[in-house]
Amino acid sequence: MAKGYWIVHVDVSNPDAYGAYVKANAAAFSKYGARFLVRGGKFETVEGGARARNVVIEFDSFEKALACYRSPEYAAAIEHRKGAAIGDIIVIEGYEGPQPA
Repeated sequence: MAKGYWIVHVDVSNPDAYGAYVKANAAAFSKYGARFLVRGGKFETVEGGARARNVVIEFDSFEKALACYRSPEYAAAIEHRKGAAIGDIIVIEGYEGPQPA
């Protein structure tokens, strides 16, 4: 079964309030087995646009990734993010097909 991922691009306007969101989202991420692969860090935009912060979160499956986003625990965390950041979040299924040789 393919893994599921959140790909997140965010601009934080209120770091203190965003910190409350980060603290609150831990409940959902723990419950659904989230694993951070990228959490901030140095980056270079080589094509297209970008936001200031990038995050990639791995889940055991696409279904778990989507369930986490739709969970009451994450809905509560979103309330802390309002007015603190704007961003884009996609939930995507991982790829398990052939790779370039």
